[in-house]
Amino acid sequence: MNAPSHTHLAMRVTLEGRDRYRWISLGAAGLAVIAGGMAVFGLPPIDLHGPLHWYGIMDPLCGGTRAARYTAMGRWGEAWRYNPLGIATVLVVSLLLLRGATGIMTGRWLTAHITWTRRARRIAIAAAVILLILLEIRQQGRADLLMQGTFTFIDHPVR
Repeated sequence: MNAPSHTHLAMRVTLEGRDRYRWISLGAAGLAVIAGGMAVFGLPPIDLHGPLHWYGIMDPLCGGTRAARYTAMGRWGEAWRYNPLGIATVLVVSLLLLRGATGIMTGRWLTAHITWTRRARRIAIAAAVILLILLEIRQQGRADLLMQGTFTFIDHPVR
């Protein structure tokens, strides 16, 4: 079924006999294992921060690892404090795992087909950039929280 010409974004969902996006399913499984491991064993023993973090300059992803860990532990308030993207990531990964498990059990894979017009794509990119800028501002405002337990280039290690 074709979308009307005034529609900027069209999506149809089908059930297919194979997983067209197996790499997404496998990636989601890997991320779930990592989040579960962090919930049980704690954060990785290596520094995952970019070099600007050491100078107190946060990026939109800062706090994401801790937020994913807290989400996996069911501590959503703490996760939100560190980075809302951690919650969103864990929720999306959970939905992808549900899709994968359902596909394995039934042999039918839920597949979304999305058609974008050029205008819809531009609007989506502009919205994503604005949200990213707002997240960057939010994360920079939480630099003191996000720097806890890490070290700065100038200071000695806090750990």
